[in-house]
Amino acid sequence: MVTFRIPFLSIWCFFFSLVVKVIHGWFDGHATFYGASQNPTTLGGACGYENIFQAGFGTNTAALSSALFRGGEACGACYELRCNARLDPKWCLRRGVVTITATNFCPPNNNGGWCNAPRQHFDMSMPAFFHIARQGNEGIIPVVYRRVPCKRSGGVRFTLKGQSNFNMVMVTNIGGSGDVKAAWIRGSKLRQWVPMHRNWGANWQSSIDARNQKLSFRLTLVNGKTLVFPNVVPSTWKFGQIFASQHQFT
Repeated sequence: MVTFRIPFLSIWCFFFSLVVKVIHGWFDGHATFYGASQNPTTLGGACGYENIFQAGFGTNTAALSSALFRGGEACGACYELRCNARLDPKWCLRRGVVTITATNFCPPNNNGGWCNAPRQHFDMSMPAFFHIARQGNEGIIPVVYRRVPCKRSGGVRFTLKGQSNFNMVMVTNIGGSGDVKAAWIRGSKLRQWVPMHRNWGANWQSSIDARNQKLSFRLTLVNGKTLVFPNVVPSTWKFGQIFASQHQFT
């Protein structure tokens, strides 16, 4: 009887701990920091944000391991992080908490690195890291994290890129879940919505010739919420311009 009771109890405790995590939304991970000598305004990274301040994110950003990055789908998502003082009481700030935006990818090094799958890892900007950890630590801390809604000032922004009939649009400053699942474009000369495809990170592309047309967009976030941004871009638009809508996800 003892032989069977112990494994059953262990399995039950394991699944109970998973249920508790799902209810409270907190998961275990680790964090490091980067950018000690870098200008944070240039840390656009694998999501394609050319300027994280202009994109509405500030300095509280992080590169995510492949398990979290999801091939770029996580770009713009927000996470709340706390240092796990139970595991590292020496370096954790017990009351420290920070909300970061995913703006970059932390690539695996295929040699047991922290960003290798299936590890849940955040390579944070230095300002964000020291919201939850003491100065002078070894550069790696255990954390607990959870997804949280993104709070943005103003509306969703669209940056027009590309040339001729190749249109690429960078979508930034997205509230709600922050991460875009699908995007569509419609020109004022078109009657139907045309699906766009993720080029890389926060950049979406289409092959229609949208020049000299007012442009509308439709976005669906990973959490399923959809918003339409009608005529957010005037017909006089040029490549390289940024247009802010009056609508925002909540």
